[in-house]
Amino acid sequence: MIFYQKKLLLTVIALMATATINTACGNSNNEENNQSASSVSRNDTRSSGYIEKASITDNEGKTWVPLEPAIASLGYRMKDETSNGGYAKIGFSDVMYMLRPDSRQVFSLGEKFSIPEPPQRRNGHIYMTTASLSKLLQTEVGWNPENGEIAINTPSEPKGTTAANRAGTGMASQGNTIRIQSASVDTTQLISYAKRFLGVPYEFGAGPYEESKTFDCSSFTRHVFKKYGVNLPRLAKDQDNQGRRVSRSELAPGDLIFFTVPGRFRSDAIPGHVGIYMGNGKIIHTWGDPGVQISNLDTGYWSNVTLHMQRVL
Repeated sequence: MIFYQKKLLLTVIALMATATINTACGNSNNEENNQSASSVSRNDTRSSGYIEKASITDNEGKTWVPLEPAIASLGYRMKDETSNGGYAKIGFSDVMYMLRPDSRQVFSLGEKFSIPEPPQRRNGHIYMTTASLSKLLQTEVGWNPENGEIAINTPSEPKGTTAANRAGTGMASQGNTIRIQSASVDTTQLISYAKRFLGVPYEFGAGPYEESKTFDCSSFTRHVFKKYGVNLPRLAKDQDNQGRRVSRSELAPGDLIFFTVPGRFRSDAIPGHVGIYMGNGKIIHTWGDPGVQISNLDTGYWSNVTLHMQRVL
């Protein structure tokens, strides 16, 4: 018991120490009200910590914190479309979490469920209680009222959907409509169709292409495959559940390539980006500027963050 107490104390001390570092590591911003840093505890659970001075305590004693700096401490981005009747969308290369002010219903990593308290708009910003934020992110959120420190464990993939559990099954998830090893799709035509969108702008959380004329990584792959009757889920992490794994030597045009975003999740085995293999060591995907683009798979940045390959046709 004493050993575990000492271990916990050391972890807390390490987290508090790194949280006071402004820009030496992790993510930071220039707002006077927030100082953020990232750390790794002694049990290798990545955490982010920052000081929040804009918290609000209501009449019931519940503490509310602004959502955006909490999200930024994890390296995520947020797109707030709630003023137009949409959602606040949160994620990295594609949307992983969605919510609306005054609604307890949220979307988190492909699941829809209720959180304890609905988000509220205060002082022009979206606020959440730490309990609701913890439920939304499906991770632990700690709050120290004495110094305003917030510590958030890096979110992990839900149990039962890890890459290790899926690898080697050769099967798609039950209940999906995707076709496996279908001979009806001409991959040459699929690649040619994908190339029509070269230069289409990247937009985080892009709506349907027909309306937005933009893509994010997974909406692009979804749009291209839908043209040929293959229905992919909206998120890269869920597209990763489809089809079967193939090796680099087996890779063929039309296969999906999944990439890790190092440090973005508790496990780097969780995909944060997806593209389509074109053949000849090339992928077509969308990422920042100039939007839809062609990149090398075996050299440069993407060769160092390739996670695995998946055949869905």
